[in-house]
Amino acid sequence: MTSLNRRTFLRGTGVAIALPFLDAMLPPLRSADPKSPRRMVAVCTTLGLHEPHFTPTKSGTTFELTPYLEPLKEFRSEFTVLSGLSHPEVDGGHATEVTFLTASPHPGMSGFRNTISLDQLMVEKLAPDTRFSSLAMTTGNTSTGMSISRNGVNVPADNRASVLFAKLFLDGTPQQMRESVQRLQDGQSIMDTLSDETKRLEKNLGNRDRNKLDEYLTAVREVEKRLVRGQEWVKKPKPKVAMKQPRDIASLADFVGRSKLMFDLAHLALETDSTRLITLQIRGVAQVPPIDGITADWHNLSHHGKDPEKIAQLKVIELKQMDLLREFLSKLQQSKENGSSLLNQTMVLFGSNLGNASSHDSKNLPMLLAGGGFRHGQHLAFDTQNNTALGKVYVAMLQRLGVETDQFATGRGRLPGLEMT
Repeated sequence: MTSLNRRTFLRGTGVAIALPFLDAMLPPLRSADPKSPRRMVAVCTTLGLHEPHFTPTKSGTTFELTPYLEPLKEFRSEFTVLSGLSHPEVDGGHATEVTFLTASPHPGMSGFRNTISLDQLMVEKLAPDTRFSSLAMTTGNTSTGMSISRNGVNVPADNRASVLFAKLFLDGTPQQMRESVQRLQDGQSIMDTLSDETKRLEKNLGNRDRNKLDEYLTAVREVEKRLVRGQEWVKKPKPKVAMKQPRDIASLADFVGRSKLMFDLAHLALETDSTRLITLQIRGVAQVPPIDGITADWHNLSHHGKDPEKIAQLKVIELKQMDLLREFLSKLQQSKENGSSLLNQTMVLFGSNLGNASSHDSKNLPMLLAGGGFRHGQHLAFDTQNNTALGKVYVAMLQRLGVETDQFATGRGRLPGLEMT
C-alpha cells in the first residue's frame, strides 16, 4: 500500500482538495509525532438560551437531561454542562457579543478597546502548521465575528459559505477559480475534474482507506449540493400571496440552513487539517425564522418577559440549534484519526454571551464543553449569585492544547472539576 504525505491533495483543473486522515499517512506521521493534533471550535449563539430549558437542576454526574440537552443524550458521556459562570465586569447587553472569547470589561462603554480572543491567543502560542492558522465564521451578513487580534481588532469572519468553500477547497489562477465557482453554480461537482486522479489514488489504497475517502468525498458533494440548492432558490419565482410584500429577509432568517452549512464546512476543515482553530457566531436576528409554528421574530422572542407563548416559540428555535450541535458532534465522532475520533481530539465550546437575553443579563451564561479529551458526563454548577470567571474554562482549554499558562483575562487557574483524561 502506498504511503501518503499528510499534506496530500487531489488536484484537477483549478481545483485542489486536501485529503482526510488516511491509514496510508500513518508511517510518516508516527515517525514525527505519535499523537494526533488537538483542536478547538468555539460556538456562540448571540441571543442566549432559555436557562430553565438548558441548565440541569442537579449537579454532578447524575443530572437529568433538560429539554435542550435531550437532543444530545447520545453524547452524555462526551460533554460537561457548566453553570454559574460569567466574565467579571462584562456588561452591556448585546455589546457582549464581541467579548465572549476575550472577557474584556465594559464593552458597551465609550472608549472600549477589546483584547485578544481565546482562539487568537492559541494561534500565537501554538503556531499551528495548517493552511489556515484559524477560521472565523458567522451566520450574519457582515464580517464581524468573535475572533479578536492582540491589538483589539476584529478578525474578519467568513459569512458566505460558497466563498469559504472556495477558500478551503478551490485552487488555481483567478480565471480557473471563476470557472470552478461557475461549475459549482451550474450544479457540476468539482469531483468531476478529479475523477481520474481519484481512481489512480484508490488503486493504491487499502479497503479501509478507500471507504474513508469515499465517505469524505460524499460529504464534500453534499455540501456542494446544498450550496447549489441555495443559489437555485434565488432564481425560482416565489409564490404569490395576498399579503403585502415584506422586506427581503429570507437569507438571514434561515439561520438553520446558514448554520448547517457553516458547521459542515467546519467539520471538513478540521477533517482535512486545513485548520485546527475555529470560531462560529450564530447571529440571532430580528426576523421570523422559516420554521413551522414561529410567528414572531427571533429577537422579540428572546425578550419574552416570561410570556409562555413566546417561550414556547423560542424553545422551537433553540431546539433547532441543539439539533445542529448534535449533528456536528456526530460528524466529529464518526471521523477517525490515528485510532481516535475527531471529537476526542476537538474541544467544542458551545454557549452564549447572554445569560438571560430577556433582560440583557450577561451573568450565569449557558455553557457546554464537549469532546477534547476531558472527563465529561457531568454538570459543574457554581454560585449563581457570585459567578466564577468563565476565563477559568479557557485556561483549562489552553492547557489541554499544551499552552503553559495559569491565566486568561480575568480567569486565574483552571476550573475546578474540569479534568483531562
